[in-house]
Amino acid sequence: MLRTPRVPAVVALAVLSASCARGAPRQTEILWDTWGVPHIYAADTPSLFYAFGWAQMASHGDLLLRMYGEARGRASEYWGEEHLDADRWLHTMDVPKRAQVWYEAQPPEFRGYLDAFAAGINAYAGEHADLIDDEVEIVLPVNGVDVLAHAQRAVHIAFYAGSWNPQVAQQYLARGSNGWAIGPSRAANGNAMLLANPHLAWSGISLFYEAHLVAPGVDMYGASLVGLPVLAIAFNDRLGWTHTVNMTSPLTQYELALEDGGYRFDGEVRSFEERVDTLRILADDGTIREEVQRTRWSVHGPVIAEQGDKAVALRVVGLDAPGMLEQWWDMGLAENLAEFEAALRRQQVPIFTVIYADRDGHILHHFGGRVPVRSGGDFLDWFAKVQPGDSSRTLWTEIHSYDELPRVVDPPSGWLQNANDAPWTTTFPLALNPEDFPSYMTRSAGFWARAQRSARMLAEDDQITFDELIEYKHSTRIEFAYLILDDLVLAARQHGGPLAGRAADVLEAWDQATDAESMGAVLFIQWGREVAAGLQSVGELFATPWNLQAPFTTPDGLADPAKAVQALETAARKVEADHGALDIAWGDVYRLRGNGLDLPANGGDDPWGIFRATFYRPTEDGHFVAVGGDTYVAAVEFADPVRARVLLTYGNATQPHSPHLYDQLELYARKELREAWLTRAEVEAHLESREVLSAAPGRRSSSAY
Repeated sequence: MLRTPRVPAVVALAVLSASCARGAPRQTEILWDTWGVPHIYAADTPSLFYAFGWAQMASHGDLLLRMYGEARGRASEYWGEEHLDADRWLHTMDVPKRAQVWYEAQPPEFRGYLDAFAAGINAYAGEHADLIDDEVEIVLPVNGVDVLAHAQRAVHIAFYAGSWNPQVAQQYLARGSNGWAIGPSRAANGNAMLLANPHLAWSGISLFYEAHLVAPGVDMYGASLVGLPVLAIAFNDRLGWTHTVNMTSPLTQYELALEDGGYRFDGEVRSFEERVDTLRILADDGTIREEVQRTRWSVHGPVIAEQGDKAVALRVVGLDAPGMLEQWWDMGLAENLAEFEAALRRQQVPIFTVIYADRDGHILHHFGGRVPVRSGGDFLDWFAKVQPGDSSRTLWTEIHSYDELPRVVDPPSGWLQNANDAPWTTTFPLALNPEDFPSYMTRSAGFWARAQRSARMLAEDDQITFDELIEYKHSTRIEFAYLILDDLVLAARQHGGPLAGRAADVLEAWDQATDAESMGAVLFIQWGREVAAGLQSVGELFATPWNLQAPFTTPDGLADPAKAVQALETAARKVEADHGALDIAWGDVYRLRGNGLDLPANGGDDPWGIFRATFYRPTEDGHFVAVGGDTYVAAVEFADPVRARVLLTYGNATQPHSPHLYDQLELYARKELREAWLTRAEVEAHLESREVLSAAPGRRSSSAY
C-alpha cells in the first residue's frame, strides 16, 4: 500500500469535472481481483464513495436494495404482509424519521459522501437493470437518508435491540468475535500484529463486504456490513483495528405505572408523546391497504409492551449520536495512535471493544461505545432486569467519557486479546482492576472458555511469528476438554459401565480438537449438551470455579462425577444411534454447504471454548450444517510494507450471476487464508476485470481483463 499525501476533500462529484480540467486524474477505476474484491482507485473522495456504492451493487445488489427497503419501514408495502411485524418494529423505534434527522446533522462534507455512495448505487442499477431482481427495483432510487437508516437498523436496532423482533433477532442469536493485538516484544519479527475475527451469521444483514479503498489521502483495506459506505474493520499502512462485541448493556427496559392516560414519573402523572405512522401493506391480489400505527413515547423511550396498568418502555444507547459512519471513516484515515484515539473519543459508535495495533509498535484495547452512567447496581441488574420507570433516579441520561472506560495501551505482557470477555482479562498479568470501575459497567468476573483458549495461546508463546498467528487463528482445540477431559475419563472408568468405558477409550485417544478428522469431538460435544442441560451455566460443571488470580488453571474438576458419567452414557447411546459409531469423525457429521459445495467442517461454537468459531444448525439428514461463525478474517503484520492474509468465508458476493458466491468456502475448510493484494502491481497481477467510472453518473466504460 502506497500512502498518498492527504489533501482537502471535496463535497460533490461535480468538482471532479473541474479538477480534470486542471490535469488531475480524470477517471476512477474499480479493479476486481480474482476473489471478487474491489480495489477502488478514485480521483477524489466523493468519487471513491460513488464507486464503493457501485461496487456493492455489483456484488450484492439484490440484498442491498432489500435491506434499504426494510430500513425504510416499507417492506410490507413492497413485498407483502409477512414483513409487517418488522416494519412495525422499525417505526416503533422511529428509525425512518430519525434517519432524516441524522442526515441533516451530518457535516456537509460527509453528507456529500453519503449522497455520492447512494448515487453510485443508483447509477449501477440504472445501467444494469437486467442484473437486478425485478422485485427489489421498487426501492430505487436510494439516497443518503436510506444509507443512514440502514446503518442505524443494522447496528443499533437489529444488532442489540432486535431481540424484541424475532424476524431480525434470529440472525443475531449467534454472534461474537475474537481480536488480538501483539506488540513488538512478543512478535518474532519485532513488528506489531493484528488479528481481526468477527463472528456473525452467514446471511442477510450480518454479511460483511471486503474492499480496498484508495484516493488522495486515503488507502485502507478491510470490511464492513453490506450496505454501509465505510469500512468498520480495517487497516492502512500505518495502523489497523478490529471490533469485538463488548459485554455491556446497551439497552434498558423500564416498567411504567399507567395512570389517567399517562404514566407516573417523579411523583406526578406525565403525558405520553404520541408518534403516528401510516404503514402501507401489499395484499396477495396486488391491492394496498393502510394501517395507522400509534406509538407512545415516555421520557425513557418507546412503549414496546403493555398489559393492564403496566407498560414497558425501551431505552437504547446511541440513538442521539449520528456520527458513527464518519467516525469509522476517520479511524481509517488516522496515521498514528493519537489521531486514531481522537476519532474514538467522539464515541459515536454505540458499542464494541476496539483492538488496535500500529507500525510504531503500539497496541490498544479500549472498551468502546457509549456506556450509560447509571444510578447504581451491578451489571446483571441492568443487563437482565426490568428497571422501575417511575423515578428519574433510574433514568440514565449521560454516558461515561472516553477516559472513564477501561483502556490498556502497550501492556508489559506485549499482547492484548478479547473474545467477548470482560476487559479485565485482556492480558495477563492483569493490567486493569475491576474495582476501579462501576460494577454496572460490565461483568465483574468470569472468563468465557473461548477467551481462555484465546489468552492461553498468546500467553504460552513468547515469540509469535506471522505464520504462527495464522495457525493459532485456526485452532480448533476445545478449552473445556483441556480443563476437564482427564477428570471425565477417570470418572467414566470408576463409576460407569461398559458403554462409559468404551466412550472413555474414544475420548482418551481423541486429539481434543474439532478438526474435520478429529474422532471424539462429536461424542464430547454431545456429552456437553447432555450434562449442561439442567444447569444455570456451564461453569457449574466444575468443582473449582474460575478464579481471576489463577486464570489458566481454573476452573477444574467435576462438580458431580456421577452425573457427568450418566450424561456420558446418554451421549454415547445417542451418538451410536445417530451415526453408528462413537469415534465418528467431526467432519462426517458437521458440514460446510453453499452453492453446491458439501465439505467437512471444522471448528465449533460456544460455550465449549473453541477459538475457530463455526456455528451450526441440525439438518433433516442427520448432519449439522454451518450457518455462521468466522466471517471476515484478517491477520496483519505492520512491517514495512504492511502485509496481510485475509478470508471472507462465504465469498464477496451474493448476486446469483457472480462466481464469487461461496468461492472461499474451500479455503475455510482447509483452514487457509489468502494473500491480501495491497499494491496496484499485485492487484494488476491478479486481475479479473476492470471498470472505469467517469465523473458523471451514467457515463462509464469497462473492460474485461
